[in-house]
Amino acid sequence: MKIDLNHYLKERYLEKGLQSSDPGPVVTIARETGCPGKNVSRKLTDLLNQRLISLGKKEQWKWVGKEVFVQAAKELELNPVEIKAIFEENRSVIDEILRSQSQKYYKNDRTVIKTIGEIVRSMANDGHVIILGRGGTPLSRDIKRSLHVYLEAPLEWRVSVSFTKHCCTMEEARKYVLETDKHRTKFREHFEGKGNDYTWVDVKYNCMTLTVDEIAESILNLMELRNLVV
Repeated sequence: MKIDLNHYLKERYLEKGLQSSDPGPVVTIARETGCPGKNVSRKLTDLLNQRLISLGKKEQWKWVGKEVFVQAAKELELNPVEIKAIFEENRSVIDEILRSQSQKYYKNDRTVIKTIGEIVRSMANDGHVIILGRGGTPLSRDIKRSLHVYLEAPLEWRVSVSFTKHCCTMEEARKYVLETDKHRTKFREHFEGKGNDYTWVDVKYNCMTLTVDEIAESILNLMELRNLVV
């Protein structure tokens, strides 16, 4: 099940002073462009909830991805495209975009980053969530009940996947993969800094040789070993 972020923030994030004394469990999934992050997140969520249902319990696990951008945009009264651009362009370009808005709606990039970080951290604290990208690893690495995953694959394989998905030329697909990888790295660096060992993941999977089902099952096994599931 995918998280209903609007409902979540209304019930949890926007409640003043709400903090979990026992944060987690949370799984974060970072990935290289072309790797099936959404499919792995969906499959893992299904496996976790099927397990709960078999034990006579209700579904608890959800996953979240780019919706964090949308919610941050609503919080700051900005266009989601502008939120996303803050992590992809240089500061002078972003300032120009934001200042083109009325003074009432102007927010600097630091405010945007802080809002996204607060939303992601709040979800991680609440637990039973799989966070796809969005700086999830550096924002929740200190949570004891957590597992951090990275999906990777050879460049040529990822270019081929993007070529098939976007129906473009191979040259365009390669450019897309390399630029998107760069943007994702830059996004993470807003929260973790450059070369910070603290943000190392726990396990990496080669998406060229492993299926979505195999990766999801393996993550579930690791969660069992680390007592992140009942």
